[in-house]
Amino acid sequence: MSNLRICNEIVKLNSDPPIGISIFVNEDIYNWDAIIMGPNDSPWEGGIFNLKINIPEDYPHKPPKIKFLNKMFHPNIYKNGDICIDILQNKWSPVYDISTILVSIQSLLTDPNINSPANVEASNLYSNNLKEYNKKIKKMIEEN
Repeated sequence: MSNLRICNEIVKLNSDPPIGISIFVNEDIYNWDAIIMGPNDSPWEGGIFNLKINIPEDYPHKPPKIKFLNKMFHPNIYKNGDICIDILQNKWSPVYDISTILVSIQSLLTDPNINSPANVEASNLYSNNLKEYNKKIKKMIEEN
């Protein structure tokens, strides 16, 4: 079932991708690359973010592992690129597909969960000085 579901998701993502999201499937259908564009009208606008997606063989019963490859400064992204988002951890459900996850990650960029920080420095700056946080995001995008 897993291979059929993965193939169906690949077809769906290639034929009707969410706005600002692209996927690239490697020779192994369990390993994908993805690009998320920073949402318009946000400090993330203009950013091109590369992700690595590793799909476990027992998908969809287990979530994929998704990691940013770019240097990131965000309350819910660890310095190594791992993402702290509940639907990839304790709130995972087989009803989610990779398209849903990528849209959620794109949305997370502009709407972080500061109650569960992976990067305390980014979380504190976001909470205490949003103007400075936004400047830091724009600088990060320029450097990526």
